Amino acid sequence: MTKTIDLISPIDGSVYLTREVLPRDAAVEACAQARRAQADWAARPLEDRVAALRKANEIIGGDTDRMATELAHQMGRPVRYGGEFGGFSERLTHMADIAADSLAPDVIEDSNSFLRQIKRVPWGVVLVVAPWNYPYMTAINTVAPALIAGNSVILKHASQTLQVGEHLAEALHQAGVPEEVFRNVVIDHDTTDALISGRHVDFVNFTGSVGGGQAMERAAAGTFTPVATELGGKDPGYVRADADLDAAVDGLMDGAMFNSGQCCCGIERIYVAESLFDAFVEKAVAWVRGQTLGNPLEPETSIGPMANIRFAREVRAQVSEAVAAGATAHIGQMPADDGENTYVTPQVLTNVTHDMRVMRDETFGPVVGIMPVADDEAAIALMNDSRFGLTASIWTADANAAERIGDRIATGTVFMNRCDYLDPALCWTGCKDTGCGTGLSKLAYQALTRPKSYHLKRI
Repeated sequence: MTKTIDLISPIDGSVYLTREVLPRDAAVEACAQARRAQADWAARPLEDRVAALRKANEIIGGDTDRMATELAHQMGRPVRYGGEFGGFSERLTHMADIAADSLAPDVIEDSNSFLRQIKRVPWGVVLVVAPWNYPYMTAINTVAPALIAGNSVILKHASQTLQVGEHLAEALHQAGVPEEVFRNVVIDHDTTDALISGRHVDFVNFTGSVGGGQAMERAAAGTFTPVATELGGKDPGYVRADADLDAAVDGLMDGAMFNSGQCCCGIERIYVAESLFDAFVEKAVAWVRGQTLGNPLEPETSIGPMANIRFAREVRAQVSEAVAAGATAHIGQMPADDGENTYVTPQVLTNVTHDMRVMRDETFGPVVGIMPVADDEAAIALMNDSRFGLTASIWTADANAAERIGDRIATGTVFMNRCDYLDPALCWTGCKDTGCGTGLSKLAYQALTRPKSYHLKRI
């Protein structure tokens, strides 16, 4: 009996599409084909591989309406935002631009006596397990540098965004990447485990939940297959007394609410200097009340539904628990929110504490808790009071202070006067339960290749 996956649209709960699941034997064969094709792909000149990725970027960019509409149906992002091509293209283009320098050999000596150098060589077959929340951008973070570096890629995209993997495959194959070198597969968890534990792949990149990352590491145990993980966060914002209040409100609230709060680096908790606290909360509440929750296909909608009903239930549970424990909810229920569907009212909470799950566990929804703090020391202690460590956002007029504070925060990225952004020239990484991936920047090429040393004595 053929196993299938139904993609349930968050717009109305209907089945948007159905795809057959690739049987385990067929998935193993796809990996074998990828391994056989990888050597020829790696032997192509680097500039040819780069050109293919740039061409794929052009193809994707030629139909952004398709991207925006399909994303609205699959995971609920409003069409007014136009999909993800801006960030997708920025990341792919940067990785293409830096490829030659990043992959160049490190020559220690080139003399009449010796050639000593370290080359970067591809792992072989890279398995990319991509999430649904930013499905194009998170996938291309690894797919582009992996292919450019000479690896073959097997992409398993989230069941909530199956069309994204299909769209990427169409573009890459049209651009000249052989079908065996890039393969989009629809497989279940058991088959994913089997591909890793059976050493059918040589490197694993996973973006998703902590539980999912742990499953990847368990599958790889004893195989010595590298596993890179990016497992989300509980990212804080800190508004110092010298901050531009309006800029802080606009930046942090957008960082908290964009994509219905479904961002691994979205702002989930905010600490505000006592002197600015009341004004910040007043402006933040007004900002949220100005949003329109509704059907993502409608141009006036600024906040769409959450991607899945189970995500919406978790957000509502965290808010209800916090209110029952004494928190104040400032936003009344919006018309599109019936209390049970995927349309969740964006919420601002005060009178919160770190005893509440909403300030401790990853919410991954349009909710933010705001607390007053006396000084930098108090803010640092609260920002570090988390099992996650992805990003932190500091709002201040003093760059030196931001750097000093950033040095003391256990996180992968420190922002000043911005948030919720991936700079492709900087390493995207985390610590603690966020995992230990190394994405984007020249360091991504180091992660997606292995060093190979050459000590050649000339006689």
